[in-house]
Amino acid sequence: MPSSTTRTSRGATGTAPTPCPTPRCSRPTSRTPGARDVRRDYPIPAGAGSLLVASSVTVSETPRAPQTAPQQDLPWHRYVAIGDSFTEGIGDPSEGVPGGNRGWADRVAEQLALRVPDLAYANLAIRGRLIAQIDDEQIEAALALRPDLITICAGGNDVTRGGNPDRIAERLDSMVERLSSDGATVVIFTGPDIGDTPVLGALRGRVAIYNENIHTIALRHDAIVADLWALRELHEKPMWAPDRLHFSPLGHHTIAAMVLTALGVEHDLDPELPAPAPAKPWREARAEDLEWAREHLLPWVVRRLRHRSSGDGVTPKRPRPQPVFGAANTPAPDTEGRQASGDSES
Repeated sequence: MPSSTTRTSRGATGTAPTPCPTPRCSRPTSRTPGARDVRRDYPIPAGAGSLLVASSVTVSETPRAPQTAPQQDLPWHRYVAIGDSFTEGIGDPSEGVPGGNRGWADRVAEQLALRVPDLAYANLAIRGRLIAQIDDEQIEAALALRPDLITICAGGNDVTRGGNPDRIAERLDSMVERLSSDGATVVIFTGPDIGDTPVLGALRGRVAIYNENIHTIALRHDAIVADLWALRELHEKPMWAPDRLHFSPLGHHTIAAMVLTALGVEHDLDPELPAPAPAKPWREARAEDLEWAREHLLPWVVRRLRHRSSGDGVTPKRPRPQPVFGAANTPAPDTEGRQASGDSES
């Protein structure tokens, strides 16, 4: 993101604008057609390949309240996350958290809570939701919670089903307009670069078109873009769950670090770029592809044909704003029917 200081984050009460914590919260006032906001505000650490071994243990730990909290003056006290399985945290199973999945949004909330002791966090995302469902079920519900920070990722399931990215973006534009109407800081996500992904790689062009629309929407409504497409770490296999559709704990960790950096929030989530996996013999790689198709792709196709969703019967894991640490980490009693593990659907 550019370094101009024109961006302000407005309080939800309608009072005078509050300066954004750092210049990284700014949005550009113009955009070169076809350009991408490829920026990194943190370096790749030396020997990053060795971090993968440690991260396999640490990134999935159940969050615990810290003894001390770093000092940073942040303007947000109520954070609401909206979306589908990406925001619900599918691919990042963790015991002791609501819904059984942690994910990048929980990780962002945890870091914010270290600096804002009274932070309340709600997560309304449900796996499998299309953009119309997110609009109908989550937008007004989110606004009713009076958040001053909102993250939204929507439309990915529509794009993967062959929807027109321009039409999908029109719906998203209306949603972001309403979310920003009360002065909340709004963060919206681009889709990741899926060019290397089996099957879904054919949709790369549609995702790119949708992303350009997202940048335009962000400019129009003074929103912050969390640019998954520009996050090159996501090209590495360890960033993805076995279903190749959702992110792994390491992927969610890396995305959380990117979101916090975009918000200008100091954090201790070190960026991690694992070493590329060694190339496998052709026969072994094809055997893996066949196993993946049986376990994940085929069930996904069957659900499409039957007009069913992995989110049927699932409720939001955090329907009300609550403290991030403590009692809120106990699985909610009203999650009957929720599946703790991820299904092959976003």
